[in-house]
Amino acid sequence: MAGADNPTGTDPAGGGADVLDRLDPVVLHHIVNTLGWPDLRPLQRAAITPLMDGEDAVLLAPTAGGKTEAACFPLLSAMAEQRWTGTSVLYLCPLKALLNNLVTRVDTYAQWLGRRAALWHGDTKESQRRRIRTEAPDILLTTPESLEAMLIGVKTDHARLLGSVRAVVVDEVHAFAGDDRGWHLLAVLERLERVTGRSIQRVGLSATVGNPEQLLHWLQGASAGSRTGRVVAPEARPPASGGTGDGPNTAAQRHPRPAGEVELDYVGSLDNAAKLIAALHQGEKRLVFCDSRRQVEELGAALRAREVTVFLSHASLSVDERTRSERAFAEARDCVIVSTSTLELGIDVGDLDRVIQIDSPATVASFLQRIGRTGRRPGTVRNCLFLTTRKETLLQAAGLLLLWSRGWVEPVLPPPEPRHLVAQQLLAVTLQQHKLGDRLWDRQWNGLAPFDRSAAPILNFLTEEGFLDNDGGLLFVGPEAERRFGKRHFIELTASFTAPPQFTVLSGRTEIGRTDPSVLTEERPGPRRLLLGGRSWQVTYIDWLRKRVFVEPADGGGVAKWMNGGVAGLSYALTRAMREVLLGADPPVALTRRAEACLAEQRETDAPDTVHPGGTLITGAGSDVRWWTWAGYRANATLAATLPSVADPLQRPADCWVRLRADVTPADWRAAREGVGENLVLPDVDRRAVHGLKFSAALPERLAAATVAARLADFGGARAALSEPVRLVGSSGSA
Repeated sequence: MAGADNPTGTDPAGGGADVLDRLDPVVLHHIVNTLGWPDLRPLQRAAITPLMDGEDAVLLAPTAGGKTEAACFPLLSAMAEQRWTGTSVLYLCPLKALLNNLVTRVDTYAQWLGRRAALWHGDTKESQRRRIRTEAPDILLTTPESLEAMLIGVKTDHARLLGSVRAVVVDEVHAFAGDDRGWHLLAVLERLERVTGRSIQRVGLSATVGNPEQLLHWLQGASAGSRTGRVVAPEARPPASGGTGDGPNTAAQRHPRPAGEVELDYVGSLDNAAKLIAALHQGEKRLVFCDSRRQVEELGAALRAREVTVFLSHASLSVDERTRSERAFAEARDCVIVSTSTLELGIDVGDLDRVIQIDSPATVASFLQRIGRTGRRPGTVRNCLFLTTRKETLLQAAGLLLLWSRGWVEPVLPPPEPRHLVAQQLLAVTLQQHKLGDRLWDRQWNGLAPFDRSAAPILNFLTEEGFLDNDGGLLFVGPEAERRFGKRHFIELTASFTAPPQFTVLSGRTEIGRTDPSVLTEERPGPRRLLLGGRSWQVTYIDWLRKRVFVEPADGGGVAKWMNGGVAGLSYALTRAMREVLLGADPPVALTRRAEACLAEQRETDAPDTVHPGGTLITGAGSDVRWWTWAGYRANATLAATLPSVADPLQRPADCWVRLRADVTPADWRAAREGVGENLVLPDVDRRAVHGLKFSAALPERLAAATVAARLADFGGARAALSEPVRLVGSSGSA
């Protein structure tokens, strides 16, 4: 068994022996005889030595690249070789559905060695949890939130259950690292090391990212720099000579553009997209990605009206509804499943023929995940058909594909200044320990910033406001924490993100999913109807107190609507690529005549007033004066705050422009710009955004506002836009 990355089949560090010989003989026997594999993939071979040597690692490969096996086979071999007992491996995932999808496979591999894997998350029955507590599995598949619940819960002896952990596998680690769940994960892992009394090996599984070395360093937490670790990938990737993340100086990495058939079309409406999907690729299994739940519902209903066999998947459908859809889709042939990003991660929905993208994802990394769903069968290639419904999303898709064609991928960057998570962790660790020394509290995270002594002001606030009580130098959970977060054994304290309030929709006793309250309250003529699961439902009764809506099937007329959570907006890199498209660059993919015509029209009618190859533009149409920066949402928010003398104070940030005051003159502009220097300003934040920050109540308001502002800023992109020449259209010369 010689691997493609190592034609001799030898371990470079092992003096000529085949690296596969390091695997447990029973594992190797089953790879060959049970799975019927003639060899391991290059990634799987390359992972054996570092993982069996106990090194931290990030295993990097596209979707369906064999990352689960690359982690499991060496760790099971180490488990047998070193005679690990108890729950020695944790397998953490960002989604419960992904855990459900993986547990049978991981348990099968564990059973080869007489070991066992088990599942624990929010939907796991109490009877199954009791068995885990009494008969510890060798591998426990769970989420960071459930892991924290084990640490702070009264039913679980966390020292007994988790005290034997030797290694943690973090699946889809890039999905954690890019948001607050990553900070929560790191903090919980440091506390877990306090429980075990030893360093825990950390193995991240990731799709292609722009900064894998940084991702590994991040995953190592407090031990980064003191422990060995490596990025393991099927092929070496040179670092970028210069990339753009949120700003032009953010480290990114260039990769070879993967082969694939990509077509870009402009269809003008979601209904036209449904017509095309119904007419094309009949007999094939198609996965259609939309970037909102509303789009999923409306497209699903339109396809069902055209007698297409269609299934839906998004976060507001019930677990049973999603599971039924995914199972039926996996077993069917001539059908379509319409999904948000819930099916972007590694959930198996069977053998796909085609991926279709409605409009455009916001990142190249997301597109790579989606196109990676296809081309898994021998003789097939990865493919994606873009059906854009508006000229703006056509331009966005063209810009995205231009970046993709250059092999550019966004770096994964943790959100800055997670002060609200520091407050959450201080409360959670006090619950876990029952009491906490007011001088030694920071040791719980082994010196990991920002959970270190720099968090003292937050600790002081928690004590002053009654979230914590101080009695003789010992900290205890206080009455304010009980009032704010104490319901259901502090379950609210284990989730690091805020979900907007939704009403549960029931047809009889069957839960269909959840809907936004605004659908139930806004004035509309006629009977109140919802669109959920691709079907219309008429509301028969609303239980406002219990947040339940009872419905019955209807013929049509349903409305789908959800509040959009989080900060919207595109990055500096993507908006700059869109500018390039307007200036004449075409992505090297198949463009339909409709797409070519729409892009040509935008270049002829829109481009003269929005882009110029020599710099940025300021244009005016009556009182609407815009500075076309093409710098992205966050950079524009930063610029608006930095230039208060010329920026319109009432504007909302946009991706491509900043609105200026209607009476601004060239002299005003030059004075404002020269006065900036290096002094960029954090954007202003809406009080509602501060209150939407989870655990903001446990922070001084000024610190909560500073956290939100830091996440809305892009100083690199703002500086780049300020450094460019500016042309004032309709006036002479440049500013």
